[in-house]
Amino acid sequence: MQKTCSIKNKKMMLWIIIVSSILLILLVIRIAVIQFVDGDKLKEMAYEQQTLNRKITSKRGTIYDATGKNILAQSSTVETVTVNSTNIPNEKKELVSKALSEILEVDYEETLKKVNKRSSIETIAKKVEKEKTDELRQWMKDNNIESGINIDEDTKRYYPYSSLASQVIGFCGSDNQGLDGIEAKYDDILKGKSGKIEKVTDAKGGDMEQLEENYVAAEKGKDLVLTIDVTIQSIAEKYLENACIDNECTDGGNIIIMNPNNGDILAMATYPNYDLNNPYELENSQNMDTSEKNKQLQAKWRNKAIADTYEPGSTFKLITSSAALEEGITTTDKEGEFNCGGGIDVAGVRIKCWRYYRPHGTQSLRQALMNSCNPVFIALGQKIGKDKYYEYLDKFGFFKKTNIDLPGEAKGIFLAKDKVGPVELATISFGQRFEVTPIQMVTAVASIANGGEYIEPRVVKEIIDSETGEKQEIEVKKGNRVISEETANSVLSMMQSVVEDGTGRNAQVQGYLVGGKTGTSEDGVNTNKYVTSFMGVAPISDPQVVILVTLYNPTGEGGHQGGEWIILTTKMNLRDNQNIAILLYIFFG
Repeated sequence: MQKTCSIKNKKMMLWIIIVSSILLILLVIRIAVIQFVDGDKLKEMAYEQQTLNRKITSKRGTIYDATGKNILAQSSTVETVTVNSTNIPNEKKELVSKALSEILEVDYEETLKKVNKRSSIETIAKKVEKEKTDELRQWMKDNNIESGINIDEDTKRYYPYSSLASQVIGFCGSDNQGLDGIEAKYDDILKGKSGKIEKVTDAKGGDMEQLEENYVAAEKGKDLVLTIDVTIQSIAEKYLENACIDNECTDGGNIIIMNPNNGDILAMATYPNYDLNNPYELENSQNMDTSEKNKQLQAKWRNKAIADTYEPGSTFKLITSSAALEEGITTTDKEGEFNCGGGIDVAGVRIKCWRYYRPHGTQSLRQALMNSCNPVFIALGQKIGKDKYYEYLDKFGFFKKTNIDLPGEAKGIFLAKDKVGPVELATISFGQRFEVTPIQMVTAVASIANGGEYIEPRVVKEIIDSETGEKQEIEVKKGNRVISEETANSVLSMMQSVVEDGTGRNAQVQGYLVGGKTGTSEDGVNTNKYVTSFMGVAPISDPQVVILVTLYNPTGEGGHQGGEWIILTTKMNLRDNQNIAILLYIFFG
């Protein structure tokens, strides 16, 4: 009996040893996993649990105009208020919530929820002016609140010129990130590097008073110098608004002023614009649903000069003229080379001249451009041929984006070459039944104005490190030669004739040599809407600016013909004697 019990005891001991050994092995394995496999992750989790981090927003870089003196966007110091509820005594939470809601003008119930919430950090208010936070500091002192409420440095974006160049500059979101325009395109450069305040806490998230906070300073973003000139931009916006209102343009308008020699955009104006300091403000929005509000805001922010396409109309005859002259198909002044009989038959389709009721008769190319005679340019398109014509469209940049340093750029919309028949080629030749962006059009004509070279437009010309003062120039990007200098000069000469005695004669400025071309086109098919435009170059002897003015659906008494309304953007402006010198600077450098 004793022997049997002894055997049982031995077996029991053996099982205990085996089970203990297995448990020990499992424990060792678990410790090894914790130490060597999950060690880094658990260490990070422990750090996050025991460390209270408060972000310090960096100051965005300043944006200057072309002079480097006028500030278009800057950041100023404000503050963010947060709470750490574990450090606020329960009996004081309602008192704290009431004070925060009254001083910071936030909802009491929402604030009370945050103050009672068991989390390390809850944000009560961002972008608070120092006047308010100083009032809060005084209240905390008066009520012996020494912890639980954090007031940390923050920044707020301001735009001193309000709505000036709004669609170009863009704006920032609540977290200081760029959301549109230059602010978005150059966000990585402007935003800098955020700082933080670190503090070790106990397991419940409470303060450990013996340990000090670790302050890591934020790094300010770099500054930008734009090509936009405040004076030129202001004048452009003023007279664009006048033109849009006087001509009752239901869909607004835009102006682009470009230096053809380096691609600098001196002004880019869109009407209507908006207040950069209040980008989400809408008129009569009380009855709008969220979807409609978003639609209206997107339309307001949209930079039509680069994001929207349109039919350029007769301004595109400058491109057809350039191609024909470059190919040796015609010359500028051969008398009687062309004949306008009021229209031309193309593949069984009669395409009329705009003055079909009183045909232009025999003309040279110069006279045809002055008269904006469609049949002549249709004939030139036929002689060039679609293959060669499409080569020139490519050279002038119409099949690609210009790569302007702004977000949301579109590109031209053309039929595929293999789908272009005689009628399609005819309409393309005088600027209809395809679409380009205003920035593509002004860049293409800049290639003519600078002697024949393609050059990319740019809005930023310099990046400056605000800490060191180091400057980084943005290079001027030139492309291939599009046309010869001889051809370019011939086209400029004809543009001068258009202004002196052609459809653009309303753009004359006495004593100065201005070249130009008017344009009118339909805005879509069967919409009964029109786009009117004027392309200007000055001075013709040494072009310094190319200007494209575009009005969308003018419905006023002046009509929709480009040659009729352009007076509103030139001669009429000269009645304002204070701005005569500035306007001449815009045109002539």
